[in-house]
Amino acid sequence: MDLLNTLVDKGLRRETPTLEEARAVLATSDDALLDVVAAAGRVRRHWFGRRVKLNYLVNLKSGLCPEDCSYCSQRLGSKAEILKYTWLKPDQASEAAAAGVGGGAKRVCLVASGRGPTDRDVERVSETIRTIKEKNEDVEVCACLGLLSDGQAERLRRAGADAYNHNLNTSEAGYADITSTHTYADRVDTVHKAHSAGLSPCSGLIAGMGETDEDLVDVAFSLRELDPDSVPVNFLIPMEGTPLAGEWHLTPQRCLRILAMVRFVCPDVEVRVAGGREVHLRTLQPLALHIANSIFLGDYLTSEGQAGRADLEMIADAGFEVEGADTTTLPGHRSRGTEGSGVARAEARAGRADGSPEPEPGGEPRTDLIAVRRRGAGTDVAPNA
Repeated sequence: MDLLNTLVDKGLRRETPTLEEARAVLATSDDALLDVVAAAGRVRRHWFGRRVKLNYLVNLKSGLCPEDCSYCSQRLGSKAEILKYTWLKPDQASEAAAAGVGGGAKRVCLVASGRGPTDRDVERVSETIRTIKEKNEDVEVCACLGLLSDGQAERLRRAGADAYNHNLNTSEAGYADITSTHTYADRVDTVHKAHSAGLSPCSGLIAGMGETDEDLVDVAFSLRELDPDSVPVNFLIPMEGTPLAGEWHLTPQRCLRILAMVRFVCPDVEVRVAGGREVHLRTLQPLALHIANSIFLGDYLTSEGQAGRADLEMIADAGFEVEGADTTTLPGHRSRGTEGSGVARAEARAGRADGSPEPEPGGEPRTDLIAVRRRGAGTDVAPNA
């Protein structure tokens, strides 16, 4: 297929595809799906070989968020019956992180619900980071605490944080449809603050919220312009008790096309299959490893993932290997020899989307695949790692 050959050539040269080419990936038929996966796989292997980076989530503070993000079970007014607890103590968070590191995770992601941290919260998280690093000096720590105020990213960096996550989630044009308590520009500003402070920027998207192909391509190109080191691709988990509980627009095939489109737009970044892969990719999860080079191990913030052992078996059975702590994830031109350095990247990225088809139907909802997290951080039950 000429389209895929063109996209592979551009991906190997780190060239930006056109908007039409990116939309065309999402419009390919199921008959061409394996061709799409194989083409994206060539780009993935060129930059990342057959390595899979494992990341582990620790929910430092669950629920009771004042923001109204429609996709989130921790949102203001959520009726989802999730775990709710206030800040974990540093030793509790370190113990939770150790479970993930013991399972092979190279990065620990410390997440807290809320609009953004107070200065006291930043100090609390900084103490947690130092505690984790004392016991696991090689582990990467990524903080995800919401919108940052001036100077907070620098404080996290001094405490030992390597990265900061703040997702764009959807296109600028569609952002007001999912959140009203903050703006798309607020999110962009936080990514810039993290990057400027020397933290490795991590920013991604959520698919399956009723967006169009235009929205998906637009947010992918916006992410390329922001130039994060890692791009998590989340697939909406339609939790009961949230406004988007009825949104089931995804099929396994569409999820793979979305991942491939992101890989072609952002060829040399860490593309992570994040929340919702078990719910929407289901038995096609191993195919996603041919496109993405990073996954979360075990559970998510408020929902359960598949068993950590099953994740490791899936990686091995698919012919991939877990990336070791002594391996640099990013290609040399991005990492400059140091993970999380936040140095300026070569070549600016740009693009805008205009016009696209409607999303394809997602079939019968698989609510049986959604399980509220009842183990790990905030409980007395052993974590899944």
